[in-house]
Amino acid sequence: MTEHYLSRLPQFFLTPGGACPYLPGKVERKVFARLMGPHAAPLNDALTHSGFRRSQMIAYRPACDGCAACVSVRVVSDEFVPSRSMRRMDRNNSDLMRTVVPPEATREQFALLQTYLASRHSGGGMSDMGLFDYVAMVEETPVETMLIEYRVSDGGGAGRLVACALTDVLQDGLSMVYSFFDPQLAHRSLGTYMILDHVRAAKAKHLAYVYLGYWVRGSRKMDYKARFRPLEALGSSGWKRLATG
Repeated sequence: MTEHYLSRLPQFFLTPGGACPYLPGKVERKVFARLMGPHAAPLNDALTHSGFRRSQMIAYRPACDGCAACVSVRVVSDEFVPSRSMRRMDRNNSDLMRTVVPPEATREQFALLQTYLASRHSGGGMSDMGLFDYVAMVEETPVETMLIEYRVSDGGGAGRLVACALTDVLQDGLSMVYSFFDPQLAHRSLGTYMILDHVRAAKAKHLAYVYLGYWVRGSRKMDYKARFRPLEALGSSGWKRLATG
C-alpha cells in the first residue's frame, strides 16, 4: 500500500544544510515532497508510516549526512498504561475543558503561541513567526486536521486558553503535528498532558497509534517522549519496540 501511494509522488526535494536544533555541532538536511491533489490524504498516511512529518502542504524527513539520530516514534495506544506520576498529572488537570475545533487560526491561539515560543524556543526557527505564518501552519492542510483547545474555566464564558494541539487524523492513528502551551503553568506539565489526552482519544476512536514525530536519544528537548511506553521506533527493518529504559 505504501509503495502504491509513494509511486504517485512527482519528486522528492532536498533542502540545503543548516544548524541542527537538537545536537550541537551537527548539520541538518531534509528531504521533502508536496502533498497535493486528490491523493494527498493517503499519501500523507503512507509518508507518515515511512518516517515523514507534515508541515502545511509539505511532508518532510531528516536526511542528514552521517547521522540518523532523529527517529520517528509512535505510542501504541491500546497497550499504553500511564505511570503513577502521569495519573497524578491527569488529576491536576481535571479542571481543563477540552474542545475539538476546525483547523481555523485565531488571534487568541497565536498570542499563546508567541508566549510559548518566547519562553521555550527563543531564537529558534519559529521564533519570528507572524500571524499570517501561523494561519498558514494551521489552515493550509490537504488532510483531515483538527485543533484541540484546552481551557481553564474563569468563572464564565469559554475560559482561558492554556494549551493547543494541531493534530492530523490518519487511518491508523493521530499525528501530533504541533502543540504549544502556557509556559507559566509548568506545574501542570501541559505538554505531557496533551500526549496523554491524545492517547485516550486514539483509544476512543479505535486507532492504534499516536505519532509523536522525532525522538533523539540524548536530547533533553526530546526526553519526555521516551516516557510513553510501549513506544515504537522506525528503523531499517520497519517499526520496532524501542528499549527506552
